[in-house]
Amino acid sequence: MTAVGIANAQTVAAQGQSIEAPKPKVTVTPDTTLRGARRLSQEGKFDEAVGKLEALALKEPELKGLAHELGVVYYRKSDYLKAVASLKKALEEDPTDNEAVQLMGLSYYLAGRPAEATGPLEKVQTWYPSANVDAAYILGICYLQTKDYPSARKAFAKMFGVPADSAAAYLFTARMLLRQDFAPIAEDYAKKAVELDPKLPRAHLLLGELYLYKSRLPEAIEQFQKEAELNPGEAAVYYKLADAYTRTQKYEEAEKLLQRSIWLDATSTGPYILMGKVLEKKGETALAVRALQHAIAMDANNPIPHHLLGQAYRELGRTEEAEQELKLSEQLQIHQNAKP
Repeated sequence: MTAVGIANAQTVAAQGQSIEAPKPKVTVTPDTTLRGARRLSQEGKFDEAVGKLEALALKEPELKGLAHELGVVYYRKSDYLKAVASLKKALEEDPTDNEAVQLMGLSYYLAGRPAEATGPLEKVQTWYPSANVDAAYILGICYLQTKDYPSARKAFAKMFGVPADSAAAYLFTARMLLRQDFAPIAEDYAKKAVELDPKLPRAHLLLGELYLYKSRLPEAIEQFQKEAELNPGEAAVYYKLADAYTRTQKYEEAEKLLQRSIWLDATSTGPYILMGKVLEKKGETALAVRALQHAIAMDANNPIPHHLLGQAYRELGRTEEAEQELKLSEQLQIHQNAKP
C-alpha cells in the first residue's frame, strides 16, 4: 500500500474510533413506572415511589393496578388513611384483590380504628408478606379492643391451633387481655381456664400475676404455690412467688425462692434485681451489691438495678460511687421515658 493509502486508512480508523454507536431510545411505559416505583418502595424510598405513582395517576388515572401499588406504598410509608383510600379504589377495580383487603384492615387498625378493621381482616384467610405483621394476631386484638371477647378467643385459638372452647384458648385470651390492660376480663378468662383444666400449666401463674398486680397478696401466693406444685420446673413461678413474699416482708423465704429461679434460668435479670433488694432488706448489703452488679452486667441500660446499687453503695459509705449510680439511673429513666 502506498504512503497515501496508509494515511487515508489511518484517518478512516481514527474517525471510526470517534463515532459512537447511537443509544437505543428508552420508552417509559406505565408498566415500567409501576415496576420502578415498586423497586423504590422495596428499597425504603417511599416518598420517591409515591411521587412517581402520583405523577402517573395524573396521566393515567384509570390505569389498572395503580391504586393497588399506591395503597401498598402508603401502607409501608405508615400513611394509613391514604392507604385505605387507595386500597378501596383497588378493590373497586378488582374485588378479588385479597392483599388489598388485608392491608386495608391493617391500615384501619394502625390508624386507631379497630371496629372498621375487623370486617376486612375477617375476609382474608391467607396473609400476605407485604403486611410485615401477623395479621391474625391483629384481628384478635381488634376484637379485644371492640370488646368482642368470644370472637377474640376464637381468633387466638385458631392462631395457636387449639379448640376454641378449650382451657388453653381461655388462657391465651387471658394473657392477651392482660397485655391490653383489660385486667378484670383477663381474670375471668384465667379463672375459666382453671375451671376447665385445673392442671393446665401457667394458668395459676397468670392468676397469681393478676392478684399480685392488684396487691391481693394472699390470693397471689396461693396461686403461685399451686403453679409450683403443677409446674416445678418453671423459673418464673419462683420469681413471682418471691416477689409476693418480699411484699409481705418474708425475706428469708423470698431469698430461697429467688435462688431456685436463678438455678433454673440464669439469663433473666429480674431475679437478680429482686435478690439485691431482698439482701439489702436483710442487711446483707455487700451481697446485695454483687447481685445488682450481676444484673447490670446483663442489662446495663436498666435504670432499676443502678438505682438500687446506688442506695447500697450509700449504705456502705461509698458516697462517690453511690452518686454516680443514682445519676446514671436517673439519666437512663429519662431516656426510657422519652421513647415513644
